[in-house]
Amino acid sequence: MTVILEPPAPTIRLLWVDLTRKCQLNCTHCLNDSGPTGDHGTMTSADWTAVLDQAYAAGIEEVRFFGGEPTLHPDALDLVGHALDIGLSIEVFSNLVHVSDAWWDLLARPGAALATSYYSDEPAEHDAITSRASHARTRANIIRAVERGILLRVEVIAICEGQRTAEAAAELRGLGVENVRVASVRPFGRAADGQDPDTAELCGRCGTGTASIGPDGVVSPCVFSTFISVGNTRDTALAGILHSPAMTEANATIRAAHGPDDDDGGDDKDAECSPGFPGSGCSPRN
Repeated sequence: MTVILEPPAPTIRLLWVDLTRKCQLNCTHCLNDSGPTGDHGTMTSADWTAVLDQAYAAGIEEVRFFGGEPTLHPDALDLVGHALDIGLSIEVFSNLVHVSDAWWDLLARPGAALATSYYSDEPAEHDAITSRASHARTRANIIRAVERGILLRVEVIAICEGQRTAEAAAELRGLGVENVRVASVRPFGRAADGQDPDTAELCGRCGTGTASIGPDGVVSPCVFSTFISVGNTRDTALAGILHSPAMTEANATIRAAHGPDDDDGGDDKDAECSPGFPGSGCSPRN
């Protein structure tokens, strides 16, 4: 008798927790249309806590809190603290427009890290992209994070031709930021300019070691492929969704759009799947 072995279920190492569509900024390229009029979705604090507990039980090592601006979520401090308490590594991806003392204390804990985006060393150019006067506050809080010894990475995202990305990256390194990458924007959300999302614009490796959960509990292979739902944590356990036929099918669909030999990332996990692929450090698989 021939025994056909099923392939092993994919191991999800990193989970994006996409808390909110609320943000102080209104960036021209926002991948999920977040802004001042956004909301926190339908996931309750208890729902998110259960997801974090299930993530740890499923062997997930790291959770990245994302948005919108995750620090605007009323339960974010408690949720990030809970993730650290149960043994998860965390990263908070913030615009750094406003960081309270409580957040600085939390980000200084072992296992915590911080990420942000930056657009130009020229305040006017940066502010035109974020649609708010944000440059001075973001820059000041980058400096504060460095001074406090908080683990920090910064993406300089290229939005338009002639943008001062190289100068911005040089400025950041001069400020003491060690992890700086220049990224090119991907055509999702507002950056898609009204076009339907296209799986061919993904890096091709979404769902390989990662997954994302949105403010309404919808699970997708990554933060860019939220138009591909594979389940909802409000009615199904996280592990069941991550190892479901729907996730397998979604991953296959994404890979089919690229072809079997399309390997954008090579051996550099930082380049495999990022909001500014190629060359970005915002890797859902990082």
